Amino acid sequence: MNPDHLQLLLNTEMPYGKYKGCLIADLPGHYLGWFAREGFPKGQLGALLALMYELDHNALRGLLDPLRPKGAARKVFR
Repeated sequence: MNPDHLQLLLNTEMPYGKYKGCLIADLPGHYLGWFAREGFPKGQLGALLALMYELDHNALRGLLDPLRPKGAARKVFR
């Protein structure tokens, strides 16, 4: 894993779909799980979604918290 990819999770927005504009790091687990079942897109977006899925699936989202800008909170979907 490239450590720079962790920072990209916090800087890259979802370019389409229901969560368009949402940071990859803030996408809900069920949405990431859907991609895992149906297939991740090709390219960098797919690689970032797959990485975020692994972090979410293994309860490691908290690893991103120290990398977030000060005062920036994680967006939580319900």
